[in-house]
Amino acid sequence: MTHPLIPQIIELATPVANALGLDVVGAVFHTNQHPPVLRVDIRNLAQDTGLDDCERMSRALEAALDAVDVIPDAYILEISSPGISRSLTTDREFISFKGFPVTVTTTEPHDGQTCWTGQLIRRDETTLYLSQKGRSISIPRHLISMVQLVDRA
Repeated sequence: MTHPLIPQIIELATPVANALGLDVVGAVFHTNQHPPVLRVDIRNLAQDTGLDDCERMSRALEAALDAVDVIPDAYILEISSPGISRSLTTDREFISFKGFPVTVTTTEPHDGQTCWTGQLIRRDETTLYLSQKGRSISIPRHLISMVQLVDRA
């Protein structure tokens, strides 16, 4: 389940990242840690994401978050690159990774399963489509909690 502050944090972080030539890929707020950890994943659109990108984003986002006081208590801000084994969330990612192996986790069983692995075919407004050994699988989007690229290593 996504923390309720995540949409507001992404809304705040996106223009900060864009000004730095970066893209916000996602965010997670781990409130079960003390202090809580806010992790924002970024991607450099022009080249491989590096430590310098993370440092620049960290400084800029920290100032933006402090200015609006979205998170009133102490927390740790962590900026990272999602790497190759990451969750797919945006339409652009689903298009870019068409044909790649993915694991889909559902919130409740669909056709008796909560975990599906196959080649990503596509996603539309209502359904995600996978290919399992040439057989097309349709999973309703409202049941999906996570779609992750499968690490090929």
